[in-house]
Amino acid sequence: MAKEEARILEVAGREVRITNPSKAYFSKELRLTKLELVAYYMSVADGALHGIRDRPIVLKRFVDGAHAEAFYQKRAPESRPEWIRTVTLSFPSGRTAEEVVVDDAAGLAWIVNLGCIELHPHPVLSSDLDHPNELRVDLDPTPGVAWDDVRRVALEVKALLEELGLTGWPKTSGSRGMHVNVRIEPRWTFTEVRRAALALSREIERRAPALATSKWWKEERHGVFLDYNQNAKDRTTCSAYSVRPLPDGRVSTPLTWDEVPDCDPADFTVVTVPVRFAAIGDPHAAIDGSPGSLEKLLELAARDDASGLGDAPWPPHYRKMDGEGARVAPSRARKPKAAAEGGDGASAPVRKTRATSPRVRMPLVMVASSPDREAALAGLERWKQRHPEAARHVAVEDVLVDSMRGRSSTWTRVRVNLRHVPEELCPPQETPDPDDPPR
Repeated sequence: MAKEEARILEVAGREVRITNPSKAYFSKELRLTKLELVAYYMSVADGALHGIRDRPIVLKRFVDGAHAEAFYQKRAPESRPEWIRTVTLSFPSGRTAEEVVVDDAAGLAWIVNLGCIELHPHPVLSSDLDHPNELRVDLDPTPGVAWDDVRRVALEVKALLEELGLTGWPKTSGSRGMHVNVRIEPRWTFTEVRRAALALSREIERRAPALATSKWWKEERHGVFLDYNQNAKDRTTCSAYSVRPLPDGRVSTPLTWDEVPDCDPADFTVVTVPVRFAAIGDPHAAIDGSPGSLEKLLELAARDDASGLGDAPWPPHYRKMDGEGARVAPSRARKPKAAAEGGDGASAPVRKTRATSPRVRMPLVMVASSPDREAALAGLERWKQRHPEAARHVAVEDVLVDSMRGRSSTWTRVRVNLRHVPEELCPPQETPDPDDPPR
């Protein structure tokens, strides 16, 4: 079979090459091709750019279509047009990556051609990578929660933001939840913005305890979870007009607040949204016109601290933070000694078990993963440089270099056995450096 010729599109005064234009990206109900997906994004480009323009973006690539597994690519492809701009981001692990910045509709078409069905920008502008200009409120319903409850919590968020002098811009997530984005002045660090998001989540929980929760551990959640950790550095959410990899091609769609009480996420798809956009334009067209202050939210956070609430759990690959409690689910937390004894002080009965040698778990950390073996080994060296005290105790045989097989290629995984490292020197598990998935 002859290879399909690429299509050249004229977009924003540039030529954009679309490879395999008739490749099916959505099958069955939609039967949407790559070229048709590009056409969708071009029809809503003015709106989509409000969410991604001038921001570094993580490339979530569905190279085999929405029905197949995706991978995240933080580093910009080496083969790219000269007009594609990049910036260098640093991450909690200490590593860095040169990420793509989309400036116009041509850049948007180019990343869609790479298989980016969804758009995942960071909440910072390229001119200031350390101070977010967006607070993200992610309403994530737990299993079985009705859509009406999501809408009710969103309206509680609106009311609280207005009390604090902030403007929220709602949109469907494109799945079961809803997002409320808040433009803020770029004056605060990622840690402070996350702290503000946590304070907001806790206040909504206090106001609507039957509907909302700020609890991180899934076993403690109910109703709608306000995921404050989406504001931690290196976390992204899908932006406005992103197509989600669902059979009906749902779109994360900007709304007015008047639409929220009656909206249905199933109404907003890759088929219907261009019609809506042509008729009413972008409801979030003015989102950049009113950046707000986090001072009142941070005052609320300070009151929570003073009352003894302190910090809430961070995602597991982040370093342990000051004031953060134990990173273990409550059901797995070590019980106090008194609780393990009988009510009269006698020891609880001990269950007899077969006399076997205890299973020894190796204290392994993964430090690198890449299709390029040399890049993975370079990541190992950077890990040693970040943790010199621990590295001095690591023997040659404690470095495990494995060749792993992906769908169509192999990649190298590097792990380190910390068995000879004193406990006080053991580094935590970090995001591997690099963490490039197999192509």
